Amino acid sequence: MEELSIDQLSAQMQRGAASAVEITTAYLERIRQLDKQGPAVNAVIELNPAALEIAAVLDAERRDQGPRGALHGIPVLLKDNIDTGDQMATTAGSLALAGSRAAQDAFIVARLRQAGAVILGKTNLSEWANFRGKRSTSGWSSLGGQTRNPYALDRTPCGSSSGSGVAVAANFCAVSVGTETDGSIICPAAFNGIVGIKPTVGLASRTGLIPIAPSQDTAGPMARTVRDAAILLGALTGIDPADRATQASAGKVYTDYTPFLDPHGLRGARIGVARAFFGHHPAVDRVMESAIAEMRRQGAEIIDPAEIVTARQFKESEFEVLVYEFKAYLNVYLAGRGAAAQVHSLQELIDFNERHREKVMPFFGQEIFLTAQEKGSLQSEAYRQALEQNLRLARTEGIDATLSKDRLDAIIAPSGPPAWMTDLILGDHSGGGSSGPAAVAGYPSITVPAGYICGLPVGLSFIGGAYQEPMLLKLAFAFEQATQARRPPQLLPTADLAM
Repeated sequence: MEELSIDQLSAQMQRGAASAVEITTAYLERIRQLDKQGPAVNAVIELNPAALEIAAVLDAERRDQGPRGALHGIPVLLKDNIDTGDQMATTAGSLALAGSRAAQDAFIVARLRQAGAVILGKTNLSEWANFRGKRSTSGWSSLGGQTRNPYALDRTPCGSSSGSGVAVAANFCAVSVGTETDGSIICPAAFNGIVGIKPTVGLASRTGLIPIAPSQDTAGPMARTVRDAAILLGALTGIDPADRATQASAGKVYTDYTPFLDPHGLRGARIGVARAFFGHHPAVDRVMESAIAEMRRQGAEIIDPAEIVTARQFKESEFEVLVYEFKAYLNVYLAGRGAAAQVHSLQELIDFNERHREKVMPFFGQEIFLTAQEKGSLQSEAYRQALEQNLRLARTEGIDATLSKDRLDAIIAPSGPPAWMTDLILGDHSGGGSSGPAAVAGYPSITVPAGYICGLPVGLSFIGGAYQEPMLLKLAFAFEQATQARRPPQLLPTADLAM
């Protein structure tokens, strides 16, 4: 099953060389061999007990009626902050939601089922999507434990969609779904040597996702190839009456993004280099310079530098918006879980964590929860001013201004540094990521493998304006095809410093 694409799996099923049941069984066996034993990457928090039954139904449908589309019979893993109305729980990695089942599928899960995907299970994540305490460790949750990077098991998988990134890299599924508020798809995708798409906010519904902040929250694809990510993206889109942000995507959204994939897509493209995100690690900069040189060889016009001049100006206002929205929307979400959950508000969650401090908070606390609980309503002037500042600085005076000034098709930057050592005592040692402007603006970005440092993956991010996924996919695909940079992980105990 290693490294097989959606197209390759579909071709096997179409010609009768394999069935959805056989493919699902093979992924389940690989998970059993590698996830909790052997290298024990610990990417999967729960398997779907109905997966083989679903696959069998889809096999029968293929025989009788033909496939629904590219995802028919394809196993998909979901981050465990995405509701499924089935036998699986939705927990955000928290003991407070252990065993708690959602009443119905998230909108995007319903879309995946309609497309014929096999929901294989749920992936571990940074607890509460890395929005609980100040010294959090990416990939750790009180319910799921620590997820490990398959390129070097002692290094971080990054977060919060850590399990989703590791599962794809380790070939536990064809593709997975992560979620991002700021960096939670881009960072684990880059650190685990895969492709991640952080879509325009509103391109995919957030109904049924455990929220942080709807002004930035989105689900998105994680895959080993740009084509697989594009296929999955098309299945996630759609207008959801329950999510007002999706209304704005009318006429700008596609159910199939594969026609935009062009191996010559860099030819004539104007690419801006956001140099402010360089300089954090010399080896990363060398990988980026090599990537820029390759884009020039492929016919791109490089505008260097092309800075997002406001990129460092909204850190405080971003956090202000996040804590206000987190309290408001998490309270609504938890109240809606009813008797299925042990907690029904942020205050009850804080109290639960205090009562179970030894299990829930052995390494870091819940300072962010406490800050959020102190905030007022979304009608407060402080919130409104912070949100206005975010959108002005990240959109109008930020990405939009940079794209317009130099007539750019996209902006590029390093996705982040190489993976740091996992450190449960001190927490994450992050630095050098470029996810912020697109995250705060609600604009799309795509990370693609660009190279390796001591065997650790380094990603390159393509950043664009609202609903510019087609252009970013075109550029990312051309770059991927030209470089063929991705190398499968070897599940090494530590980084190979001789490489």
